[in-house]
Amino acid sequence: MTDETVHESQETRSRRGIASYFRRLANRLSRGEPAPADEEQTVTVTPPAESEFEVEVEQEDGTVTLEIDMQWDEDEGEVATDVAASKATFEVYEDNAEQYRWRLVHDNGNIIADSGEGYASKQKAEQGLESVKSNAPGAYVVDESKDDDGVVEEGGSKATFELFKDSEGKARWRLRHDNGEIIADCGQGYASKQKAKQGLQSVKTNARGAPVEEGE
Repeated sequence: MTDETVHESQETRSRRGIASYFRRLANRLSRGEPAPADEEQTVTVTPPAESEFEVEVEQEDGTVTLEIDMQWDEDEGEVATDVAASKATFEVYEDNAEQYRWRLVHDNGNIIADSGEGYASKQKAEQGLESVKSNAPGAYVVDESKDDDGVVEEGGSKATFELFKDSEGKARWRLRHDNGEIIADCGQGYASKQKAKQGLQSVKTNARGAPVEEGE
């Protein structure tokens, strides 16, 4: 097959930004899932269980270069383009009251959604997050704040995102199933409605493909 450069990028990043990239890459590799090659996650690679791995540190003309290289036969792994891998992970954990909860943690470390309540069993918590995976991406957004009189935005699933103001005037969202149950909550108040919308949009984008892990 003809040689082809699928993706190449170069930029200046902070040490923390570089660590965040490698952390996301490491998490996907350890689970055997498609790993993002670019920040937008439009290119992913799925290496085989074993591959050639090389680390090289070079000093030349006052410059230090760290190169990390992985190689494998093309037919043993996969490269996908024009895809959007999730930038978040569901964590299922047991709280201090010995109830099970879940939270959706973005790769940047922020919690972008949580279960809002404890479940009697881990299985129930997992069923709850699976409902969010299924319904969040296509859910309508209803603005319940006084100034918009319940405007419905584009979408459609068995659940609805509700935008509202709490008792302190903070903007919040919750995801309510058609059966009346709240299946996800933002977990925090936002300074503006725009920020709350950005938060729920992140859940819409990342929930479906997010892997599930055991948290602490």
